[in-house]
Amino acid sequence: MASWLEALDRRAQLRAKAGLTRRLRPRAATDPVADLAGNDYLGLAHHPAVTAAATEALHRYGLGATGSRLVRGSTDLHTTLERTLADWLGAAGALVYSSGYLANLGAVRALVRPRTLLVSDAHNHASLIDGCRLSGAQTVVTPHADPAAVEAALAAAPGRPAVVVTESVFSVDGDLAPLAELHRVARRHGALLLVDDAHALGVRGPGGAGAVVEAGLAGAPDVVVTATLSKALGGLGGLVAGPAELIRHLVETGRTFIYDTALPPAVAAGVLAAADLARDGEALRTELVGRADAVVRHLGRAGLDVSAPAAGVISVTAPGPEAAAAWAADCLDRGVAVGCFRPPSTPDNRSRLRLTINVGVPRDEFDRALDVIVETAP
Repeated sequence: MASWLEALDRRAQLRAKAGLTRRLRPRAATDPVADLAGNDYLGLAHHPAVTAAATEALHRYGLGATGSRLVRGSTDLHTTLERTLADWLGAAGALVYSSGYLANLGAVRALVRPRTLLVSDAHNHASLIDGCRLSGAQTVVTPHADPAAVEAALAAAPGRPAVVVTESVFSVDGDLAPLAELHRVARRHGALLLVDDAHALGVRGPGGAGAVVEAGLAGAPDVVVTATLSKALGGLGGLVAGPAELIRHLVETGRTFIYDTALPPAVAAGVLAAADLARDGEALRTELVGRADAVVRHLGRAGLDVSAPAAGVISVTAPGPEAAAAWAADCLDRGVAVGCFRPPSTPDNRSRLRLTINVGVPRDEFDRALDVIVETAP
């Protein structure tokens, strides 16, 4: 009876030997660590207007939504949030999910019909990868940010419905996808373009509307946008935005929407307040860009291999998984939280620290954090 537990323990031993052990590290509400690991890019999670809106909604609606959206989980706050997001992204409609992961699973599945070919970037997030796998559709994985490879994959399947799947700002190295060129390639072959704009919403584009708007693709009938509400907006949840027909299809058939408890109303209220702040947050975006540039300069001068950031994500190469884990642990011991990305989380089997900009971190703490990263480098 214990053989399955022994098998799990053996697999854990093998992960530990490869430097791939992962541990939960709970933090207190008053955690003093300088946060260069989370995704609260604009520092809105603790903004007084955001927490006040969530608190007021918490008292009015209670802790949870109490049901799925089609039962009792839809509130006026959910509807207002969806209209606000659709307007911001220039889309005909938007649908809010309880997580960005579920939004991606639902979006990919909704776009698949018989004989559909999915063309997925090699650096796509796990939620997009799982969406492709769970859809049951044939999937071709193309080299990272390579429109020519996408063109070749589509050309090899003439007459088949197809979807090009990509992130806008990629979650590992923080680079920007060539969205306009990918859209031209997709349109030439009658394919749809699905863009996960999670790391660009609130950070790039006019009024922080994201990379899809920035690329001039807002409202295009062959473009579908997904995103999370948990990064620049500091909250929780995900969204799918696109044509009204797609939103109706998701409401009526999308399993990750229909059978999931709705986003808590208090979170929806907080995200609404955060969206208003983000749309008017040019000063915050300017500060984020300045800090990202400072990271590249500071760490580059120290001889570290640093990616060129397109938004708030920056990658720093580590010699290997054990070195990356030890580096991150040393940083944390000195009061700096950084991300540690190792296989299988990395698409190229390269280990790195992932730094994320949070403009809510006081500038003196931010600058000290960069010194700590350099001083603890392997």
